[in-house]
Amino acid sequence: MSQANGRAAMTVDVLVCGGGVAGTMAAVAAARQGASVLLVERYGFLGGNATGGAVAQFNSWQTENGRRVIAGLASEVVERLRAYQAAGEHEVFVMSTGHRMDRVGYAPEVLKLVLDDLVTQAGVQPMLHAQVCGVVREGERIQAVHLLTKSGVIEVNPRVVIDTSGDIDVLHRAGADFLELDAGDALQPATMMFRFGPIDFARFDALAPAEMQALARQGYESGELARAALHSSRDPYSTDGWFNISRLGIDATDASALSRAEIEGRRQAWKAAAYLRRAVPGCEGGRLQAFATQVGIRETRRVRGDHVLTAEELLRPERFADGIACGAYPIDIHPAAGGELIYSGLGADHAYQIPYRSLIPSGLCNALVAGRGISATHAALAAIRVMTISMAVGQAAGTAAAMASQAGGAPDVRRVDAAALRASLVAQGSLVGE
Repeated sequence: MSQANGRAAMTVDVLVCGGGVAGTMAAVAAARQGASVLLVERYGFLGGNATGGAVAQFNSWQTENGRRVIAGLASEVVERLRAYQAAGEHEVFVMSTGHRMDRVGYAPEVLKLVLDDLVTQAGVQPMLHAQVCGVVREGERIQAVHLLTKSGVIEVNPRVVIDTSGDIDVLHRAGADFLELDAGDALQPATMMFRFGPIDFARFDALAPAEMQALARQGYESGELARAALHSSRDPYSTDGWFNISRLGIDATDASALSRAEIEGRRQAWKAAAYLRRAVPGCEGGRLQAFATQVGIRETRRVRGDHVLTAEELLRPERFADGIACGAYPIDIHPAAGGELIYSGLGADHAYQIPYRSLIPSGLCNALVAGRGISATHAALAAIRVMTISMAVGQAAGTAAAMASQAGGAPDVRRVDAAALRASLVAQGSLVGE
């Protein structure tokens, strides 16, 4: 590490800002392609909503009739979790809407170890307990990113930047353009996950969807549940479940609102745990065991990219020559108020593609985005925001960033050949669609 302008400085091929699952996959993919990679994360562990948010299940690996659409690094994560005996098998469950969905439950604490293993073995340099505090932009290029760390401020000079911060803080500081909500739309609410147990899963899982829906409605109408849902994931390490049944309508880029939401989320979780114990079969002997480290955020900023992905394109589904990832998760909108979901199923064999151009922010030539902040409408984001798809998109972003950084001259992510990118992803085991 050298010195620049009186502060520590370093140069890397690829700088990944945000160590959630999208960012971790991006960093690993770039490093495996031979790039020097720095991965920046504000917490002391990686995983984002998958660990700190304790979502505890990876959803929608396949279409309803069983055609696989997600593989690559996402599959490797599950295989490594199973080596720790910390992930279940793929299971298909019937939602309260009647739609079928597959999922893999996992232990969030053990996922931290798995992600540590992945980045260490790939040669990624992790910078934990670090936050972006400044960005230097010249024209269409990000020249430097300043990190606030325990060692002081570090200046990073990257050839390519990947913003996987969720809220797209790096590009926001760089003055990038962002998409606005349409009239009548609102940001999807956040959720405070909580762990509850022990649960008699034989009795809990035996509840028919109609019974579960009736119990959820009863809890919502009594004021004990913030939303009419009893969605849970089983922790393979215990007889506990992680519950996703709070609702916090905020703009999580507002520091004061986010602070209030953390406090309100814990209050909602406490009330919901009391309802589970009182009213839900199989939960009578359980108690609230833990809160997630942070509220889980579904939506904040969405960058304006070279292509804005729409819900109509997902529903057709549109085929893209630069498709770099697939998905089959439905359009699943959590309204900011009320107890229900707006849920649009896709059909038995329906899958869609995400184009590389939706990862490229307008007006910048050495930056990419992955995760929930890519260039997509509010309704399209409601489908592509889930962690399986984010891992696939992250792997594509990291591969493209490595290709751009290793090309001659000043890196330009638009000069990455889409066919070569798709071929590289297929060679890595990813599924990119026809």
